[in-house]
Amino acid sequence: METIKIIEQFKRVLGDGAVSHSRKRTKHYRTGWRSGKGEALAVLFPQTLMEYWEVLKVCVAENCIIIMQAANTGLTEGSTPSGDDYDRPVVIINTLAMNEIVLLNEGKQALSFPGATLHKLEKMLGPMGRAPHSVIGSSCLGASIIGGVANNSGGALVKRGPAYTELSLFAKVNSEGNLTLVNHLGIDLGSSPEDIIQNLSSGRFSKDGLQWDKKASASDYEKRVRDTSADTPSRFNADTTRLYEASGCAGKIAVFAVIVDTFEVPDEEQTFYVGTNDPNVLTRIRRDFLEQFSQLPEVGEYLHRDMFNIAEKYGKDTCLSIHHLGTDALPKLFAMKGRIDAVLNKSPLFPSHLTDKVMQFVGGLFPAFLPRSLTNFRDKYEHHLIIKMSNQGVQEAKDYLSRLFDEEGNGEFIICNKEEAARAFLLRFAAAGAAVRYQTLHAQDVGEVLALDIALRRNDEDWLETLPAHISEHIDKSLYYGHFFCHVFHQDYVLKKDADAKQIKADMLALLDTRGAKYPAEHNVGHLYTAEDGLQKFYRELDPTNTFNPGIGGMDKYVRNCACCV
Repeated sequence: METIKIIEQFKRVLGDGAVSHSRKRTKHYRTGWRSGKGEALAVLFPQTLMEYWEVLKVCVAENCIIIMQAANTGLTEGSTPSGDDYDRPVVIINTLAMNEIVLLNEGKQALSFPGATLHKLEKMLGPMGRAPHSVIGSSCLGASIIGGVANNSGGALVKRGPAYTELSLFAKVNSEGNLTLVNHLGIDLGSSPEDIIQNLSSGRFSKDGLQWDKKASASDYEKRVRDTSADTPSRFNADTTRLYEASGCAGKIAVFAVIVDTFEVPDEEQTFYVGTNDPNVLTRIRRDFLEQFSQLPEVGEYLHRDMFNIAEKYGKDTCLSIHHLGTDALPKLFAMKGRIDAVLNKSPLFPSHLTDKVMQFVGGLFPAFLPRSLTNFRDKYEHHLIIKMSNQGVQEAKDYLSRLFDEEGNGEFIICNKEEAARAFLLRFAAAGAAVRYQTLHAQDVGEVLALDIALRRNDEDWLETLPAHISEHIDKSLYYGHFFCHVFHQDYVLKKDADAKQIKADMLALLDTRGAKYPAEHNVGHLYTAEDGLQKFYRELDPTNTFNPGIGGMDKYVRNCACCV
């Protein structure tokens, strides 16, 4: 009876069509993109900021757990329930419908509502010659701007660092258990929650001539990443200097809006493709570019040959989809795939993972996607680095790379034409899902995928991993790729059949600890990592009663009732 009462209250606020509560209809939203799932009383779809506020009030009054969710593209189970051992009813609030973006100060900043995506912002800024914090990778999958800020997402752009802002509007539950609305946007929107929300929603505020004494991006990151002598990583999720209200909150508050900086698009860009069999060559390139160049790279993406091969074969359909249909179509295709999978998985008549098998088959019917210049490099070289330079950095890179390989050999580079550059970056994008596709199609022969997201120390020149035998003997494939100049690496391990994934992960993390690495680097702890002490303290300060997203970072799921628990 109590649950029926709560659901009826939600329906009075949102209407029947914006409240899902059957297990069948909520399954998609209760299941993580790669892994993780749990039960939920309901999934709510507020269409306006005022509806959002009203359903939050119901959740708090009825002592419900609140899990915030946008596109659900996270990789660490941070935007879905985890298991069924919560002590209160779980409610998921999906924010995608509230997707407005307001450009401020002639496009130099953007005010984002909860569901607005990086891809939408990128399209709005294009005619103005500006770009958002991240324009590669997750933006194509519909990742939200606020989701990036909440997770300190790093992106592939070397100069910009993690998504960060100190300007936000958010709701939290204080230590007395009361829901409060905090306006730290730096814009006068009124005093009461209702006035603030109405004025924001209707756009009744100045859009230009705004000034703040707080940051709307990690503006100090360029200086930080250039310090190659530092004994700490350049960016990682538990960095307490990057935890500020909405930034790094991981859903421990309900964010209504943020203001973020946008960035000027360079006048000239050029992509270089580097291949070598000596990892020390890439070490030198990283050090020299960061220490000596007047212009940092825009992008610097690493691919190991094994990852190249897997991405070429098992990410080909993704590359073809983006190339022929554009990035606008990709979120719709993923959503369609999810709906088809949900139907097919209910019937024993269809084999498991049928859509993946069909997509893999169809992709194989097309001619080779990559130009021969890149596959030649794959055949010759183990280590690959894709570097995009801009403006005066273009000539700096040409001169440096020519001199380096003329004098020392140990590799070569291509000055990419537009097709080579576009397809190289598509290959790098496809790498993120290729390991999962490989595991899916070989599930009878291999075990789980263990995906690690790590940040090495800035002064660590021994970046190429060597695994001890007691770990390597359990691995079918080790796949390495990442943001090389930031020293942030994605390491996907396809385990052998019947390998103990939990024990192997523990051994891996222990090995990383000895190297001074931090993890996760940019995907946040979710339910897959244990939060460090400083991060746990931040979460408790944001959410003293443990109302929002309890259990992340290996923390407790039960309610906290007083301020002394902070």
